[in-house]
Amino acid sequence: MHRHHRETYYVVDEGRILEFEQGQAIARVPTATEQQMAFRFSRFGKKKGLPLSEELRAKLAAAMTTVGQEGDDPDSGAPGTPIPAGFTYLGQFVDHDLTLDRTQVGLGDPVPVEDLVQGRSPALDLDSLYGLGPDHAGSARFYEPDGHLKTGTTLGVPFPPELPPANTDQKGFDLPRVGETVGGTRADQRAPLIPDARNDENLAVGQLHLAFIRFHNRVLDRLAERGVPEHRAFRMARETVIKHYQWILRTDFLPRIVDPEIVERVFTRGRRHFEVPGRSRPGDLPTMPIEFSVAAYRLGHSMVRTAYQWNSVFRVGGPGGIGTLGLLFRFSGTAGNLTPPAPNSPPGDLSDLDDPNAGENLRLPSNWIVDFRRLFDFGEVGRDDLVVPKGEFNLAKRIDTLLVDPLAALPTGTFDGRGRPAPPPIQRNLAFRNLARAGMVELSTGPQLAAQMRIKPLTADQILKGRGGAELDGLTPAERESLVAHTPLWFYILREAEVNERHPGRLTGVGGTLVAEVFHRAMEGSRTSIVKHPGWRPSLPSHRKGAFTMADMLLFAFEDDADLLNPLG
Repeated sequence: MHRHHRETYYVVDEGRILEFEQGQAIARVPTATEQQMAFRFSRFGKKKGLPLSEELRAKLAAAMTTVGQEGDDPDSGAPGTPIPAGFTYLGQFVDHDLTLDRTQVGLGDPVPVEDLVQGRSPALDLDSLYGLGPDHAGSARFYEPDGHLKTGTTLGVPFPPELPPANTDQKGFDLPRVGETVGGTRADQRAPLIPDARNDENLAVGQLHLAFIRFHNRVLDRLAERGVPEHRAFRMARETVIKHYQWILRTDFLPRIVDPEIVERVFTRGRRHFEVPGRSRPGDLPTMPIEFSVAAYRLGHSMVRTAYQWNSVFRVGGPGGIGTLGLLFRFSGTAGNLTPPAPNSPPGDLSDLDDPNAGENLRLPSNWIVDFRRLFDFGEVGRDDLVVPKGEFNLAKRIDTLLVDPLAALPTGTFDGRGRPAPPPIQRNLAFRNLARAGMVELSTGPQLAAQMRIKPLTADQILKGRGGAELDGLTPAERESLVAHTPLWFYILREAEVNERHPGRLTGVGGTLVAEVFHRAMEGSRTSIVKHPGWRPSLPSHRKGAFTMADMLLFAFEDDADLLNPLG
């Protein structure tokens, strides 16, 4: 139940579990144990939507994933506010934090009642980083004896030969991995030793997870230097890390992807639509609305680029060429095999990744360590010495209805299909998977939620034409009519961002409101919460007192050392 493309949904108050197998939906009555243990989803929409036909979903998915390198330009179409590319993968990291079922982390070990209850509900509490903590039998393997989170060591490789940091093992720059002692397949052996294997689905989110490991360890070291006893230090470190993380999301992440006015209204005046205070029982834990999980928060799929200026080796003009999206999948443990493609294999070929025994490497090669200066803008925190030339910096794609074409052919490891019979090609298309999943859970459509929330709906012209997004000229008149009447919520929310005149490329309307309110509820529902303590302010070193951004976090986690932020030079 904890794959990125979740295969099982227990929707509270509907008395059924929805399961997905080979593209088919099966509804069944859950057992008593499943009702007790299952991660709790809810249905926000008061009306179920009528899904588009499979033929129309396929046409729409094709229109959304026909973008190549040229179209993967943040300046194409209507202008938007440029977002550093690192926030694309911070968004993915957050998704896994929100949807990790902690009751599954214990691997069959007894789970305390308070963790059983809390673990079924979404909360922004970094359980994908901490699991159930170092004292729990199922999570102890993620930790060193002193409460530090484990890190891994990269594998020195002979390319490029004149670059010593790439040619030698680098301690602390890979995720910890299971290793050969477990036996099993090569995929089993290169599996990351972290609570949520989804955080190694691509190299970008994997390196970001490693940065959060370093963040925790640095906070723990700081407490030790101040003489805090070890038995108290871990709890204090976790609380400090979680609150600063929530602050980053509230002040640095959400205002980049959602209209800042919506974010400010929700966090200062409260929620108007989702689990509104006073309309539910006091103390109720939050649920995860399927409209958020299946549609609204899949906004990040449109931010993904075809390729990245990754480090000094893998960039335009570098000895390895640009770091393509396919290579970021390849050099991960969950979706990839950490091994370069075979000589003479077609560009972008990922077919060998479907084989769980393919690939020789069990650790990340040292030449693939990220240069964080290329993903986050350190000039925003006054560190011009850490700013790379404009042509070397990565911006996210504008949030709109276009996905880059590599997402039309996902590796099967990204949806738990490795080692199984190959699915039909259309089921590797991320846009089609999103649209199909929404139909399977009878998700409310965009127009239905706009009416329910009393938000001005998109016009037919905006839905069909947008502004610089997916072109739907290939649809028949009947298909156009059907799309306008039953616009899939995910597509609708991306169109809202695309035609947003005040903040182009940011979520607004239905999508912006739903995302901001679910984040607010998830922070409120966390045991450690800046929403419950509105007077809290960051205490760790930052560029400005009372502020704390992703750039500040990375500077602190990597000891304000340019050589650690960018080991390959």
